[in-house]
Amino acid sequence: MNGCGLGSPAMDATTANHFMQAALAEGRRALPACLPNPPVGCVLVRDGVIVASAHTQPPGNPHAEAGAMARLQGPLDDVIAFVTLEPCSFQGRTPSCAKTMVERGIRAVHVAMLDPDPRNDGKGIALLRDAGVEVTVGLLEEEARRDLAPHLALKANGA
Repeated sequence: MNGCGLGSPAMDATTANHFMQAALAEGRRALPACLPNPPVGCVLVRDGVIVASAHTQPPGNPHAEAGAMARLQGPLDDVIAFVTLEPCSFQGRTPSCAKTMVERGIRAVHVAMLDPDPRNDGKGIALLRDAGVEVTVGLLEEEARRDLAPHLALKANGA
């Protein structure tokens, strides 16, 4: 993973791993209620402290990123997000998480892995980067793949 200092010169790889571990733990809390949606976790960090966290809710309800952002007021230009799966770029039953992150001013995002759903598959990352958000992909990817294995095995995701 490149850019361990993403969004904060003082954030080293150990610190970034700690926050992604927290996001992974949050994602595990989504099961089984989130199914058939993936069990995604998100933590928002400000000044080296987790200030909000959430996991994917049952279908039609907020995704992890939206749930975490809803816990904070105002712009989030001093916030770094740690998300276990690429934020969605498309509007389905819920708004696009990537677009909402841009609208709220998130300055940087660590993503464990890309979303293989053909409606997303890199589009969420591109949307964030095109808006000037710093993004790195691959932080604790193997652990995220294990947690998301049932979702990744779905035919809709190219399995």
